Amino acid sequence: MPRLDDYISVAGEEAVNEIRELGERLAGAKVVHVNSTRVGGGVAEILEKLTPLLKDSGVDAEWLVIKGDEKFFKVTKDFHNALHGASAHIKREMLEYYLEVNKQNAEEMNVLNEADFVVIHDPQPAALIKYFPKRKGKWVWRCHIDVSTPNPQVWGFLEEFIKQYDAAVFHVDKFAKKDLMIRQFIVPPSIDPLSPKNREMKIEEVREILRRHGLNVKKPIISQIGRFDKLKDPEGVVKVYQHLKHPEGVVDFGRFLRGGDLFDITHLANERVDCQLLLAGGLAADDPEGEEVYRSVLQQAGDDKDVHILILPPQADVYINAMQRGSSVVLQKSLKEGFALTVSEALWKGTPVVGGNTGGIPLQIIDGVNGFLVNSVEEAAARVRFLLKNPKKAEEMGGAGVEHVRRNFIITRQVRDHLLIYLTLKYIPRKLVQL
Repeated sequence: MPRLDDYISVAGEEAVNEIRELGERLAGAKVVHVNSTRVGGGVAEILEKLTPLLKDSGVDAEWLVIKGDEKFFKVTKDFHNALHGASAHIKREMLEYYLEVNKQNAEEMNVLNEADFVVIHDPQPAALIKYFPKRKGKWVWRCHIDVSTPNPQVWGFLEEFIKQYDAAVFHVDKFAKKDLMIRQFIVPPSIDPLSPKNREMKIEEVREILRRHGLNVKKPIISQIGRFDKLKDPEGVVKVYQHLKHPEGVVDFGRFLRGGDLFDITHLANERVDCQLLLAGGLAADDPEGEEVYRSVLQQAGDDKDVHILILPPQADVYINAMQRGSSVVLQKSLKEGFALTVSEALWKGTPVVGGNTGGIPLQIIDGVNGFLVNSVEEAAARVRFLLKNPKKAEEMGGAGVEHVRRNFIITRQVRDHLLIYLTLKYIPRKLVQL
């Protein structure tokens, strides 16, 4: 189990001491986190690391997972897409089923009545609060998705529960809902630099894992690693690769200014780049659309020997680490995104990232400094081509990425922020708080 002292070498002794001081003010407080899956996706990954570190700070932290069947996760996936702005009309019977599953879970979670702080993650368990009218502690709804332009029907349904919470937490301020009339906190997520997914690796270990998965370690690799989700645009990633290998018709972006530097890509606009594409990810238990997206991407890629599309097992952290380290460029070409911790993961390994200009990605990518923000397949292809053709610039951007993550997106900062939330709810009047 991770301990706070293990992170002194990364975050510094002052940061760890601050966490311990905050924890002393909450000594013994019962904190329960609830989400919808123990494996697959960023939320489970965060809670796996956050819970033991909260315990080490002095609070009594626990992590619970709601139970649901395929029908339940189908409706909550519809919620997910609709909250990102997709059109949807969810039948009343499905909404009632969603409530029934939450009610059944509530009957098995009596601990929530007595907890000092309850943190409910995302829409799946949001209605639990309805079934705890005599709750003792403060309840927080932790939103991990982009709800800046939600579908009105779905948001209106969920808002009836969310406004009963004492506070809501969002990744970025543009997700906050000013009309909720409850306290709101802005807290980006973070990575664990000491986990198997992010620890240092020897170059031979990286190459061996890449070879094991059929990749040529002598040919540049561009990759996107994460769940097979339409909103993460894996089909767009395949198109980026196809533009690089078959550049006829790619838009000439000419000269562009990023991060104070002027990049001239006129001479690269129609130049073919011989590279490999790696698309790898898992299938989360609470995402029934994953297999469909995976099959669609396989069909799109065809029989191209340089395209590697892999479903990774739940315990594939070391593989992911090697794949991000072994890539020349990492893509996160999301169309909508909550945060995308895969960006910080790749940056931590010194790999520049080309990411969609959406959600929490612009917090992580400083455009032209540690990667590029893009709005189309053509623009993404141009930026990837630039990085592959300018390895020294790519290395410089990678170094900038490491330091940006070290300053902003390490797990100790998130532990501190959680403790500050609990203390704020206990002592400070209602307001929007950015930690």
